[in-house]
Amino acid sequence: MVLNWKTGGVLLGFVFFLAVLLVKPIGVSTQFVILDAIVADAVNPEVITQTDDGAYTSTNAYLAKSGGKYAKNASNPLNYSFVFVIAMMIGAFVSAKARGGIGKDEARLPAIWYANYGDTPVKRYALAFVGGFIVLYGARLAGGCTSGHMMSGMMQTALSGYIFAAGAFLAAIPVAMMVYNKGA
Repeated sequence: MVLNWKTGGVLLGFVFFLAVLLVKPIGVSTQFVILDAIVADAVNPEVITQTDDGAYTSTNAYLAKSGGKYAKNASNPLNYSFVFVIAMMIGAFVSAKARGGIGKDEARLPAIWYANYGDTPVKRYALAFVGGFIVLYGARLAGGCTSGHMMSGMMQTALSGYIFAAGAFLAAIPVAMMVYNKGA
């Protein structure tokens, strides 16, 4: 059960439109900060505090910025954005199962990785972790991620969304060609 890319694109656009219409634009990288704050507050309950007037603040300057918005979201994680990220993971799992799951070999090492680098799962996991860290770090520096800047931003005709998309593709295409030069 593979979805045609055109149909998938239209459905994705429809979901983004509904999200903006009903709630707010989609963005997910901030939720990594929220998850970190939830863990930090569980370890040290003084990280996030509520003031007498009901506002939230934090001993961490990043969580305290924007009037304590991040501290508030970490203190009350069952909000739209955090639940949305959890739902994305569940949706990906359900989708994979609906199309028959992922084979044991493919889950261990995708065919394109095996064709380029052989049987090196540790190297794949290390590279995936480092790449994910760099992307997430860049997303936080830029004040948003691919879904926030490119997808939601372009949908709202924000110039920053188009600039981000151009930069992402100008970097991603040559890197993918270098990393996976043998194909699958």
